[in-house]
Amino acid sequence: MRADRIVTGQSAWTPGWIAISDGRILDCGEGEPPGERSDLDAEHVTGTVIPGFVDIHAHGAGGFDFGSADEDSARRIAGFHATRGTTSLVASLASAPLDSLEQSIRTLRPLVENGTLAGIHLEGPYLSPQRRGAHDQAMLRSPSMGEIARLVGAGAGAVRMVTIAPELAGAEATVRWLVSNGVTVALGHTDCDAETAREAFGWGASVVTHLFNGMRPLHHRAPGLVGVALVDDRVTIELILDGHHVGAEAAEVARRSAPNRLALVSDAMSATGCGDGDFEIGGSAVRVTGGVAMLADGTSLAGSTTTLADGFDRVLSFPGMTVSEAVRLTSTAASRAIALGQSGIQPGASANLVVLDVASEDESGLSARVSRVMRGGSWLG
Repeated sequence: MRADRIVTGQSAWTPGWIAISDGRILDCGEGEPPGERSDLDAEHVTGTVIPGFVDIHAHGAGGFDFGSADEDSARRIAGFHATRGTTSLVASLASAPLDSLEQSIRTLRPLVENGTLAGIHLEGPYLSPQRRGAHDQAMLRSPSMGEIARLVGAGAGAVRMVTIAPELAGAEATVRWLVSNGVTVALGHTDCDAETAREAFGWGASVVTHLFNGMRPLHHRAPGLVGVALVDDRVTIELILDGHHVGAEAAEVARRSAPNRLALVSDAMSATGCGDGDFEIGGSAVRVTGGVAMLADGTSLAGSTTTLADGFDRVLSFPGMTVSEAVRLTSTAASRAIALGQSGIQPGASANLVVLDVASEDESGLSARVSRVMRGGSWLG
């Protein structure tokens, strides 16, 4: 394809070209295709081409939740997010009984193996009751090596990330085992202090689950997980940018403190794409009003109803934000966090692309609308 503009996250080409064969990028570059590529049949793409969004934390959409979905429903969730630009999606499972989690993993495993999903994320049940958010307290427990080996084994490589509260008994051994077996460990829904957070990153944990939410707030004498994560260059930080979970100034602090380590996530729950009404997540009743998902008792936010495309558009309004930086926030950092391998716009990567209509607004900076999506070399829709 020849595109008016291509933004990779590292480079911006105006115009640019991408050669694609069998669903993968053969080559790419600035200007017109050189020599051996110049005689290829080329589609002209108007707008700005960027890598497909990578969402490593999403629970559902379209009325379906990964925790209760059958294979067809899970495919529909992935399809909903894909048509909105999320070409790599990790299915997050909220806290549930061990048997239910194992069944969900076995249901989702074929979709990971065929590339529909980029992996499975266990957000629980090894979480702190004090910072449980929307998770059912009755489901929470301390980690057990036998249990975690059973769950990871059921996935046969499909479980890519596990969120753990590091202060729980047995956490260190579990974190070390997961990391040694190629599973990314995230710290989240935790009441840990800064010392415990530092220790856990030393064990091999490398991600923070939705920074600021589900953890002690930052305090100048007790920085907690937030403070440690913001200054530890080994750590990728998830951030929900839906306009409700994190204030603009807090998001800006994370952006300035952790350049190239910040990964926007949707934390989308089943109500995404459905409008207001009554739903559930992990067995907990949720009411969505004005697009905001709350536990029915009003005690906690319960995920979001937005996609990563919404976060991409919202972050473009940040002072000094560029499309290149926004690409890093919605693709590059997340791919690196869970070791997706070849990704983005480079030779050898899967041809997962988003075409944006990008507009400039004098008062609030840039805005962008997803106009087309390519997944595995084929246009969707």
